[in-house]
Amino acid sequence: MVEQLGIIITFIFFLLLFTGVGTYSATQKKATTTDYLLASRSVNPWLTALSAMATGQSGLLFIGQVGFAYKIGISTIWLTIGWAIGDYLAWWLVFQPLRQLSEETSSETVSAFLAQNIKGYRLISLISALITLAFLGSYAAAQLVAGSKALNTVFGWNYNLGIIIGAIIVVIYCFSGGIRASIWTDALQGILMLGSLLLLLVVAVVKCGGFPNLWQSLNNIDPNLVNFSPQSLPLGFIPFLIGWMVAGFGVIGQPHIMVRAMAIDSAKNLGFARNLKTSLGLINSFSALGIGLTARVLLPDLGSSGDPELALPYLSLELLPVFLVGLILAGLFSATMSTADSQILSCSAALTQDIFPQMSKSYNFAKIGTLSVTGIVLVIALAGDNNVFALVTFSWSILASGLGPLLLVKVWQQPINTVGAIAMMIVGMTTALTWKLVLNLSGVIYEVLPGMVAGIAVYGVYRLFLGEQGIGNRQ
Repeated sequence: MVEQLGIIITFIFFLLLFTGVGTYSATQKKATTTDYLLASRSVNPWLTALSAMATGQSGLLFIGQVGFAYKIGISTIWLTIGWAIGDYLAWWLVFQPLRQLSEETSSETVSAFLAQNIKGYRLISLISALITLAFLGSYAAAQLVAGSKALNTVFGWNYNLGIIIGAIIVVIYCFSGGIRASIWTDALQGILMLGSLLLLLVVAVVKCGGFPNLWQSLNNIDPNLVNFSPQSLPLGFIPFLIGWMVAGFGVIGQPHIMVRAMAIDSAKNLGFARNLKTSLGLINSFSALGIGLTARVLLPDLGSSGDPELALPYLSLELLPVFLVGLILAGLFSATMSTADSQILSCSAALTQDIFPQMSKSYNFAKIGTLSVTGIVLVIALAGDNNVFALVTFSWSILASGLGPLLLVKVWQQPINTVGAIAMMIVGMTTALTWKLVLNLSGVIYEVLPGMVAGIAVYGVYRLFLGEQGIGNRQ
């Protein structure tokens, strides 16, 4: 009881710290929708990098990726490497022109940017906003589930209670200062994520007797755990790796991350933000992989009689003193909240700016939208699947396939009309859904690859038959 009390005190301390940062950000806010949604495009590159890292990794890293490494082994490293390469390319090729063009066109949301300068833009805004609400909302729900899993493991609290607590904290963040509060708290949470993962990794490796003993123990459990070649790949390794590279590139379909590029103070600073974010993100990802492997040795029964996605909180309880368990739990919980608040704000923007544009300049309506979206996400989390890795990767793939190809066309300033834009979104999204749910081929190649290729192919066919002049005439 005394130990649990110590964990609770530490956990609450860090939560209050994060909430305090979010509340302080309110002193810098302006009562405009541009400030609420984009922080008046004034975010410095350090905050942009830390915020993008924290909101992009989230519960997928602490819960999903650790559990995946526990089950699969060292071959999960290719997921990390492929994803990082694709993500880096997206920041390099897409983020800078997006920052420039979104300001030139006064676009405050991703959906608004996709629809600008196209006749019939309202329909494009509406469809892209509905995709955002449906699948980014599901993504946010996965974050609440991940945070709830951690609270359940450490305190034994009911899953639903943890989800509700998470939703309340997210609303406090969002109401404090909009996207500025989200970015400031994300940055602090990103630092805590980095420190807590490295701490647990070092302690766990020492407990295993060092890397050589860890490697030997994994080999004794199952030789496949130390095999760098993924198992059961009918098409071979290269298509598998390309699939995860495209998954990383699929960040261009994630409104909650793209909005950070739109909010940075200058497009010239995106290169620094990209390099910092990638470096710190790789440290986090490799740490999560290592923690999953050490958990397989130190908690061997978790795979057969428990949930491998709970490896990190169980390992921290096993190895760390009370104060540090509270630190790890705060790191995990804050990671999920940093992503959930960003996603809920993006969904709120889609609702208030793109679905109900007549209210787009109302600051109060933006807050009502945030509260409404949080309620929807809460219902999804309470009623949905508890597999965080599956929920996140599925939502990511649909957003990337539905919005990513059209965003490329708009960022690179290629001609497109209403019919072509809608076709790209629907075909890309449908292909990804079919690949995963009907053909069941996600284990061979992650569905982002066929989804995005299908969306781009639609544009290619449109250009082939209509040509640039034909598309322009039909706008």
